[in-house]
Amino acid sequence: MRPLLTHGSVGATLLRFALPVLGGYVLQSLGHSLHAAWIGSALGGAALAAATQANNVLFALIAVVFGISQAAGILVAQALGAGAPGQARRATGTGASLFLGSAVLIAVAGWPLAPVLLDWIHTPPAVAPLAQSYLRWLLLALPLQMLFIYVTAVLRGAGEAHRPFCFLLGGVALDAALAPALILGWGPIPAMGMAGSALALGLSQAASLAALLAWMRCTHHPLWMSLRDRHLFVPDGRTAQALVRTGLPMGLQMVVVSGALVALLAVVNPQGERIASAYSAAMQLWTYVQMPALALGAACTSMAAQCVGAGDWQRIGRITRCGVLYSLALTGGLVALVLLLDRQALSLFLPAESPALASARQINQVVIGSFMLLGVSAVLAGVVRSTGAVWAPLWLLVLTLWGMRLPVAAGLQPWWGADALWWSFPVSALCSLAMSLAYYRWGRWRQPPQLLDGLPLDHRARQAPATAA
Repeated sequence: MRPLLTHGSVGATLLRFALPVLGGYVLQSLGHSLHAAWIGSALGGAALAAATQANNVLFALIAVVFGISQAAGILVAQALGAGAPGQARRATGTGASLFLGSAVLIAVAGWPLAPVLLDWIHTPPAVAPLAQSYLRWLLLALPLQMLFIYVTAVLRGAGEAHRPFCFLLGGVALDAALAPALILGWGPIPAMGMAGSALALGLSQAASLAALLAWMRCTHHPLWMSLRDRHLFVPDGRTAQALVRTGLPMGLQMVVVSGALVALLAVVNPQGERIASAYSAAMQLWTYVQMPALALGAACTSMAAQCVGAGDWQRIGRITRCGVLYSLALTGGLVALVLLLDRQALSLFLPAESPALASARQINQVVIGSFMLLGVSAVLAGVVRSTGAVWAPLWLLVLTLWGMRLPVAAGLQPWWGADALWWSFPVSALCSLAMSLAYYRWGRWRQPPQLLDGLPLDHRARQAPATAA
């Protein structure tokens, strides 16, 4: 096991910890893009549309449950920071049972409900049969995929991000080799079409998970649990309550974000095909521009949570400052690069002669700088969540997206036209930053709830300053 994140240079430790997390996000996005490319090129536009519909449904099904893995990572980090590995193991075991049980339940219930779920999002009839079949294959692979996500999250709480990244890299490489072979057929392997794409994903996830668990066993990792420790997988009531109480708001954040994206699309689409295409192309770039801030936010959560367990509030302040500076530097660098090469970058998604290209450049120039502000908000939210204060970041996100961005986008259209949609991003980002800074400075997040029975939290409450830098 790597040394705890409560020691050493804050800047170097944070960067060394965040880079593998960032690499993992990039690999996952590339993996999704790879599958989309193979499905679209080999099976046609209808198959690609079906895959998109199925993935949207799957995301909606797992969004809330996903928060349990993040909550388990926080509890593990706090326990290890407090010098209570037994509590960390109990949180890991209880969380694994809840998370895997939820994944199995979703897979079992989702199989017969697939047609209904796809109908709810108004899947076009022409692609509904393909989407139904693909969704069911994805559901078969879901438990293994979710378990890999869970193990990665608790290892991150323990300060280990490098090894999960290495095994994810191997899984993506295996997926890249299996996907075309299973989709198109190769030698004795029959062509499976869209089912082959889902099967490749499931097999690669299974291989990554098996390798990761084998590494934990061979290295005698403190969070590894053998058959002798099977009693730890029996859910503990207090721990399960803490996981749900902490994980539910974190999962709801994903619902809030995805819901706001859908609602904004409903405002963008009536502007016509050119604007809709331009917006979709720009969004592809924004996905990657946001990744450094998201990775730093996740890294700050784990680092700060270990410091919460150790009662080291001064180090938490230094983590925040370093996280903000790194976010501004990395996100700002990507923003500058995209602005400098915006025509070339957007041409990856739009034909050079398309009238949507000029619109996409205009949209990008207005919006992309706002992600520097949102990056700072993401780091502050990551630090705040480390104490178990998870409701405030959720409400700040609701106010940012539903209270500012969408009303500005819709309300100013009569005067600004389509430009109102794009200016809603910097306006809402500025409001998000102001609210996040205010809550970080004056909020009550430094008075953490007792997340785990037996953790020595009293000394933390005494040491927590009224305001930490």
